Amino acid sequence: MIGWKRNLYIIWIAQFIAMIGMSMVIPFLPFYIRELGVTDPTELEKWSGLVFAGPFVLSFVMTPVWGALGDKFGKKPMVVRAIFGLALSQLLLGLATDVFQLLLFRMFQGAVSGFIAASLALIASVTPKEKSGYALGMLQTSIAAGTIIGPVIGGLLADIISVSNIFFITSVMCFSSGILIIFLVDKGSTMVQNSSYTVIDNIKYSFSSPRLIIPLISIFFVQVALMMTMPVFALYIESFKINTEYISTITGTIFGVMGLFTVISSPWWGKKNDASGIRRNIIIAMSGAGIALILHSVVLNAIMLYPLRAILGFFVGGIIPAFYSYLNKNTGEDRKGGIMGIASSFTLLGNLVGPLTCTALTGYISLSFIFTISGFLLIANSLFVYLKLTDIRKLKISKDEEVILIPLDNKL
Repeated sequence: MIGWKRNLYIIWIAQFIAMIGMSMVIPFLPFYIRELGVTDPTELEKWSGLVFAGPFVLSFVMTPVWGALGDKFGKKPMVVRAIFGLALSQLLLGLATDVFQLLLFRMFQGAVSGFIAASLALIASVTPKEKSGYALGMLQTSIAAGTIIGPVIGGLLADIISVSNIFFITSVMCFSSGILIIFLVDKGSTMVQNSSYTVIDNIKYSFSSPRLIIPLISIFFVQVALMMTMPVFALYIESFKINTEYISTITGTIFGVMGLFTVISSPWWGKKNDASGIRRNIIIAMSGAGIALILHSVVLNAIMLYPLRAILGFFVGGIIPAFYSYLNKNTGEDRKGGIMGIASSFTLLGNLVGPLTCTALTGYISLSFIFTISGFLLIANSLFVYLKLTDIRKLKISKDEEVILIPLDNKL
């Protein structure tokens, strides 16, 4: 088997296992917060936003640091560090005795993990550029596949055992993924690029380059839009007055539908990105996802959410992998880890701002209207991409990393 494919498949499996564990608990954080004593509905919504946002406070700062270290010392060590950090943080979350400890441990998780960003940098560094769309899209399917199975298993377990015990299971699963990576990922993929670029160098480079800063800004707003709904999604389902005995199971299956269709669509979008203009596909995917989110706000019952989550998952599968593929094709080898780290920081910043925006809006607007705002934000973002992002047919990187762009036809 070709070396880059072998590493892709191993990282896929490891990330899949870790994401099953992570997604077993994430959808049910509002219920865990309630278990820890926060019962007032308004306070529950606010704390849900804060706890969801918690990891992204420090991960926004640390991810570029880990990325730059990966360029200097190898990307595999960063993947291993991240997955074991994730395992430790999940153990601590299960030991939390109040909501303040829960928030603190979530912030610790953000500081020490960054597993997805590290995996993306590793795979991007060993994959031929003409196959990067496929590889990064494929890697996205492991995240999505984990989010299919995880919420369903987590929902069933949450209806049987406490959410805190699910964190312990998640910790073991993350630890197992780390062992898999240590022994099976090719050492050839850890070749150091001897990069002399610091975090500050990479940040300056990103902000001075339109081909980098435009997708970075758009990534941020994509995550703001998607994460705005996360803290209250379980509570939104609960508002339809369904059988509370099985609320976790129902919530888990609705989450899982989105992941299923992301798995189905991501490889298709990835191949489409390699064969045609990335810009056009991003615009279509963001517009479709935006419309699906707006329709979330007008459903009459929880059952109607199933087809909408399927549509949303299909379009979401074509957004973030496309941006990472675009960045990968615009980045020199000795900056790849650093730039991917910065891209992940923009993702994480969006993950932070989204839940905090939701928290700020809580009590002023209905839960359903949050989905409307989220959808319109994605549609506005697609317009931004249409106006500002240049598609690429040919890329050349010179010694000083100046990239020659040949724009495609500007029409959709």
